[in-house]
Amino acid sequence: MSTAGPLGEYLRARRELIGPGDVGLPPHGRRRVPGLRREELALLAGISADYYLRLEQGRDRRPSTQVLDALARALRLDAEATAHLHRLGRQPSSRRPTRRPERVPVGIRQLVGSWTQQPAFVHGRHLDVLFANPLATALAPIYAVGVNLLRAVFLDPSVPSLYPASEAVAANAVAGLRAQVGAEVDDPRLTELVEELSAGSERFRRLWARHDVVARAGGGTRVFHHPRVGELELRYEKLTINGTTQSLVVYHAEPGSPSARSLARLGAGRTAVPAPESGR
Repeated sequence: MSTAGPLGEYLRARRELIGPGDVGLPPHGRRRVPGLRREELALLAGISADYYLRLEQGRDRRPSTQVLDALARALRLDAEATAHLHRLGRQPSSRRPTRRPERVPVGIRQLVGSWTQQPAFVHGRHLDVLFANPLATALAPIYAVGVNLLRAVFLDPSVPSLYPASEAVAANAVAGLRAQVGAEVDDPRLTELVEELSAGSERFRRLWARHDVVARAGGGTRVFHHPRVGELELRYEKLTINGTTQSLVVYHAEPGSPSARSLARLGAGRTAVPAPESGR
């Protein structure tokens, strides 16, 4: 973590991703660094170059809402990235909140455990799998309790063969973690994870440096190459669990499709997870 702080690092990363031509500016000769110059971004945002420099270097970390909105427009941020910028620009708390161990709510455990036809799992703030039903683990071994999804995606050599679109999976995983942790990038658990992945994966270093963010909730399509039942094209829904920093991920197939039949074969004979005792 540099002295620039989360806000300064984010501004610099996003500035370097935008070229002069993207915002209608002439290139003005040879450039030593990628993206816009600081003074160009300041001009587009309608603030002084000196003030922008203070923001990027971390010497001023409390810009107004109006300044953040202007920077978001100049950087061409979407709604989600703009919200992330505002979170980074808030006055940091002088006292970091104490985080308790993440526990999946009993009702969610019972619900997910009762599904025998839909692979489903719950991951926490740092993308650790906290709970999974048997079909999820059968679909992909990385969906097992205790596995960190980021570590699996970037360091497990079996993942590229499981996910044909592994580059997109990797980018979404990194951007999802950015969204999860928000401004608390000095979280000790996060620092340890980022250091491990940075040491072991150049691709992670590149994606982490972009400072992309994606919503916790959402959905899409993912293709699996399963060693027993072959290719499965599944939709997934990612839902936030109220009152927690956890997300529930559920996979399902198009009814009547070959993938639905393959998923049924994969789930044959698998039983529901026993309901946890009250209070666990």
